[in-house]
Amino acid sequence: MTNQPEPELSVEQVRQVAALCHIGLTDEEAEQLRAEMAKLLDEVSVLQRIDTSGVEPTGHAVEEVHTVMRDDVSRPPLEREDVLANAPRREGSFFRVQAVMDES
Repeated sequence: MTNQPEPELSVEQVRQVAALCHIGLTDEEAEQLRAEMAKLLDEVSVLQRIDTSGVEPTGHAVEEVHTVMRDDVSRPPLEREDVLANAPRREGSFFRVQAVMDES
């Protein structure tokens, strides 16, 4: 990119991010990731220098784009039997699902 210095990023900050992501890192991996993340932050910092003060926020970058989503219109619910008709497993008037156990 440019010859700007890499943003300051410590190995400890990399380890904090890795911990949030539940990723274990060796010392060598943490240092390699520190260098890669610093370079990425440097590249992204270019966006912070762009003057967007006169730019209106938009949902799409192109004005001609229109949503293909239908309007959210309230309507009566489906009948219970119609909903359960294609259930792979059911128990009475309920869906039957495999048990999920929390391991924490």
